[in-house]
Amino acid sequence: MKLYGALIVLLTLSTACGLRCYTCTATEPRSCTDTKSCPVIFNRCFSLKVDGYDMVTKGCQTSMACIGAVSCCEGDLCNSAVPAGPSVLLLLVSSAIITLFL
Repeated sequence: MKLYGALIVLLTLSTACGLRCYTCTATEPRSCTDTKSCPVIFNRCFSLKVDGYDMVTKGCQTSMACIGAVSCCEGDLCNSAVPAGPSVLLLLVSSAIITLFL
């Protein structure tokens, strides 16, 4: 039982250590492969594509600035062009462990 508790604590700490987002300014969204650990004040990843221009910008953002054309999301590397599954998988695994063993 202590092993499962330790596993839950480690999973929680790994998600609390900081948000990671894709960061770039590029013409092709799929070319954004650089990642960055966001400062503590940023709690969202964002993507911004301006209509009429072949340009996309991605990076870290606060939830208060997620308005208008700025598309924000929660979770590590969630602003990718291809859906990122590790955050969803982590959430499902931790939920299953809590449901089964607590």
